[in-house]
Amino acid sequence: MLSILDRYIIGKFLRTFFFTVLIFSLVSMIIDFSEKIERFIESGIPTRVIALEYFPTFLLFILGFLWPMLTLIAVIFFTGRMADNSEIISILNAGVSFWRLMRPYLISAGFLFLLYLGGIHYFVPLANSHRAMIERVWFGRGRDEGKTTNVHFFVAPDTKVYMTHFSKRDSAARNFRIEQIVDNRLVSLTKARTARFIDGDPARWQLDNYETRTFDGMSESLVVGTREPLDTVLNLRPEDFVDYREQQSALTTPELLTQIRTQRQRGAGNIRKYEVELARRTAEPFTIFILTLIGLSVAGRKVRGGMGIQLAIGIFMGALFVFLSRFASTISAGTDLPVYLGMWMPNILFFAAAMYFVSRAQR
Repeated sequence: MLSILDRYIIGKFLRTFFFTVLIFSLVSMIIDFSEKIERFIESGIPTRVIALEYFPTFLLFILGFLWPMLTLIAVIFFTGRMADNSEIISILNAGVSFWRLMRPYLISAGFLFLLYLGGIHYFVPLANSHRAMIERVWFGRGRDEGKTTNVHFFVAPDTKVYMTHFSKRDSAARNFRIEQIVDNRLVSLTKARTARFIDGDPARWQLDNYETRTFDGMSESLVVGTREPLDTVLNLRPEDFVDYREQQSALTTPELLTQIRTQRQRGAGNIRKYEVELARRTAEPFTIFILTLIGLSVAGRKVRGGMGIQLAIGIFMGALFVFLSRFASTISAGTDLPVYLGMWMPNILFFAAAMYFVSRAQR
């Protein structure tokens, strides 16, 4: 059961947080609009798309980026107000321990944690995907960086595909080769001068000017086809050659898990950025609890001169978290450091800082 004190603090927490979200959303939208106004005019993008599609998805992206920082600012703001009005001192003098005072804070943080967890795993990636599509269509941004020359794919555990060049314009490959390997032995090799994707489920490819060699011990058989093309089914589609710079942030978590599993099976070397993104989505929501403890500990003490210094500390700590989080993403993506260790490092450091502030908090 929630006491009157719990409901009072939870109400203040959530009202302040969503007010902070509103202010930062308006400021972010104004700044982004002022930066892109020339691009909006030159591209000819309809006003309806800007108002109803671009900015809502942009705001979801910003909130997904700043949610923990906004939590810290909100906690420091309303807790500092309570401390300045001697409410915190009165609560502690009434026999409420500091640990008991944490309860409504952690309940509120848990609610924001659940919202952020759902957002960062599903809604923010969907918004990022739609925003990226708008920017590609109307602004010409987000160049496809998918590899198209000397491409190797494992389309099955025992089947490897190689091509010297793939054309994304007509979904055609040159110097196409399919290798079937069983127990580390090559049992079948199909070569084709050209291969073209034919839409369908399962995916079909049409091979022209092909030859198939089958190996059985020391014997070999050869089939050559120069007149009629050969249709074959492969777990390979043209979208597998598409790779945008921030593509991982536009995939929902189930899609991200599927992408990691598929790319790992195919022996692709660019899966680390997907693993980093998945680890980030797991680690960052827990930062809400850590920053809530820091905000309560810092702002719960009445200080001379008002709450300006407390807000400054809150903004500094929030900015430091954002910096460390992005730094951890860069380090984890570019080194051999275990992905989850790298992405949880900011949480470990901030948890140590939270325990230090809690130990020095006003009792």
